[in-house]
Amino acid sequence: MKKGRIFAFFLIVAILAGLISTTVMGIAKEIKLGLDLQGGFEILYKVKPANEGDIINNDALRATVSALNQRVNVLGVSEPNIRIEGDDRVRVQLAGVDDQQTARELLATEASLTIRDVYDEVLVDGADLSQNGASATFHPDTNDPIVTLTLKDARQMEQISRDMISRDPAENLLVMWLDFEEGVDSYVNEAMKADPKYLSAATVMGVIPGNTATITGNFTVEETQFLAEVLNAGALPVKLEELFSNSVGASLGEQAMQKTVYAGFIGVVLIFIYMLFYYRFMGIIAVITLTTYIYLVLLVFNWMNAVLTLPGIAALILGVGMAVDANIITYERIKEEIRSGKSIMSAFKSGSRRSLSTILDANITTILAASVLFAYGTSSVQGFAVMLIVSILMSFITAVYGSRLLLGLWINSRALNKKYRLFGVKEGEISEL
Repeated sequence: MKKGRIFAFFLIVAILAGLISTTVMGIAKEIKLGLDLQGGFEILYKVKPANEGDIINNDALRATVSALNQRVNVLGVSEPNIRIEGDDRVRVQLAGVDDQQTARELLATEASLTIRDVYDEVLVDGADLSQNGASATFHPDTNDPIVTLTLKDARQMEQISRDMISRDPAENLLVMWLDFEEGVDSYVNEAMKADPKYLSAATVMGVIPGNTATITGNFTVEETQFLAEVLNAGALPVKLEELFSNSVGASLGEQAMQKTVYAGFIGVVLIFIYMLFYYRFMGIIAVITLTTYIYLVLLVFNWMNAVLTLPGIAALILGVGMAVDANIITYERIKEEIRSGKSIMSAFKSGSRRSLSTILDANITTILAASVLFAYGTSSVQGFAVMLIVSILMSFITAVYGSRLLLGLWINSRALNKKYRLFGVKEGEISEL
C-alpha cells in the first residue's frame, strides 16, 4: 500500500508534466490578445440622431453596431470587439490595425444604404425606408428565414417591382449595398467574387402592391437578423461623436507583452522559491499544484474565447498569489497541529478541515468584488474581473483539492511519519502530550 500510493503520486505528476509541456505553448498562442498587447486602437462613440425627431433606442444601437461590424469587415480586422455601453454609447476595439486614420474615417461616416439595379442605378436609399422597418421573420408557408422590408411610400415599391419584372431575368435583381463607392464599386465586378461587398441581390417575383417587400434566399436565422439590422442602420442615419480614444502601436504592445510576461515570470519564481524554502516538502506540492493552476487558467481562458489584456495578465499573477495564500493557510494549520503534538496524519486531516472555511470565505468575497467590477466596469476592468474569477475558481481545484490529493498520497502511505523537518517544523517546537 505504501509503494502503491507513492507510485500513484509520481504517475499523476508525470501525466501532468507531459500534458503541460506538450500543449501549453499551443494554448498560449491561441489566446487572443487585446489591443494593448498587439497594438491597435479603441474609440468610445456617443450615438446621436442625425435628424430631429429620430429616437436613439436599443434597436438603433444594435443597428449601428451591425453597420460598424460590416464596415470593419472591409478593413480585414480579425474578430473586432464592438459593443453597446449604456443608453447611447458604442465602444469599438480594433486590435492589429495598421492604418488607424483610414479606420477612423470609415467608422465615423453615417451609414449609407442603397438598393440598386445591376447597372448600379439607385432605386431606394436609406431615407426611403421606414424607421426600424426591416425585420427578420419566417415565411408563412415554408417557414424559411426571410427579411421583410417596409418603405415609406407604397407607390414607390409598386413602381420599382413593375419595372424589375419587365426586365430580363439576369437584370431582375435588387442589389443592396452599404457604403457604395461611386466609380469604385459595381455589381458586375462584385458578382464575380466569392464574397461580394453587396449585402444581398434579390429577384422580384411579382408586382408588390403595398409598401412591404419580402427578401428570400438561402438564409440562416443569424443572416436574416444581421441583414435586418444593417437595413435599419441605413434607414436611421446616426451621428457618431467621439468621446474617448486610445491608440497603442504594435511595437509598444509587443514591448508591454514582453515586459509583463517577464515580470510575471520573476514573481512566480520568487513565490516558488519562498514555498520551497519555508514549507519544504509541502512547498514541492505547492509548486506542482501552482504550475497546474496556471495551465488550467490559460486553458479555460482559451476555451472561453476571451481576450487577454494587460489587466488580465495582472489578474493572473494576482490569482497565483491567492492560490498560494490558500496553500499557506492549509500548510500553516498543518504545522500548528504538528506543533501541538499530533501525528503527521492527524495533523494533515485536522489542518485541512480547519483551513477550508477560511479559504472559502476569502475567495467568495473576492468573487463578489470581481463580479461588481465586471458588472459596472469598462472593457479593461471587465477583462481583469473575468481573469480574476477564473483564477479563483481554478485555485479551488488545484491549490485546495489538488494539493490535498497529492500531499494525502504521501501522508497516507506513512512514508513521512515523524519526519517533521520535511514540514518545516523542528522537533523542539513540538509540545509533549
